[in-house]
Amino acid sequence: MTPDDIEAIESPEILPPEKDEKGVVLLDPLSQYLSEIRKYPFLSREEEVDLARRYRETGDKDAISRLILANLRMVYHVAMEYRQTTLSVMDLIQEGNIGLMIAIKKFDPYKGIRVGTYASWWIRAFILRYIINNFRLVKIGTTQAQRKLFFNLQKEKQRLRLQGYDPDVKLLAESLQVKEKEVVEMDQRMGSWEVSLDAPVNEESEETVGANLPSGEPLLDEKIAAEELKELFHEKLLEYQKSLNERDLEILNSRILSEEPMTLIEIARKYKISKERARQLEEKIIKNLKSFMRKGIKDFKLISE
Repeated sequence: MTPDDIEAIESPEILPPEKDEKGVVLLDPLSQYLSEIRKYPFLSREEEVDLARRYRETGDKDAISRLILANLRMVYHVAMEYRQTTLSVMDLIQEGNIGLMIAIKKFDPYKGIRVGTYASWWIRAFILRYIINNFRLVKIGTTQAQRKLFFNLQKEKQRLRLQGYDPDVKLLAESLQVKEKEVVEMDQRMGSWEVSLDAPVNEESEETVGANLPSGEPLLDEKIAAEELKELFHEKLLEYQKSLNERDLEILNSRILSEEPMTLIEIARKYKISKERARQLEEKIIKNLKSFMRKGIKDFKLISE
């Protein structure tokens, strides 16, 4: 997502502020926050690179502050993609801002990638992590049956397993003297969030779990970033190939990178070495390639794991 994209989105949304009968502008916390972050102008590519280099080389705090403030509106727009969840938009923005700060600290100005393109990965990751971590925090309930289930359900499951029983819903309900429906509901609340996408978010809402999940389609900024990363990887691979001798280059291209790789025996016969020696050469080339990529691509460790 670039500054131009954000400006295009924001333009039709700018409306005259609401006022009371005395002419005082009325702003809710979200509107007030948006009003504040609009004061900070977007940066050009050249300004981003200059500020990122200053921070990277000298630790200039003013430079990193300007980078963060200039990209706060991008965090807002990413957070708004998940506004249909039951969580506060301001909380989502706060988590996204943490992702933005980490992204800018890790940003490498020498790769030729825009700050927004790189940071959007981190922003979205922190927002999604927050949503997932809080999705389980649904109302436990206060009835006697619910309290009994909350404190005893897992213990009863373990007790029945030790006695050789399969702790299914019916057996648990009979043992704890509650309804089967209550066992199912409490098990979902206390366990993982692997519930049906058609299940309601909570007892008071008709909205389903599936309606709160974002589309699985990759966003435009993610596609652009993936293409840029692919090009950078290809560029570094060509550099690495130039550093190899004829034998190692053939092992790399015909054995490691090929869709129909040569066998170790074929390599050993061609270069009159043992199969074990061919394996050792392959292992060394892969190790050196990873080391080369880590030096040339800052986040290669995260990508390769």
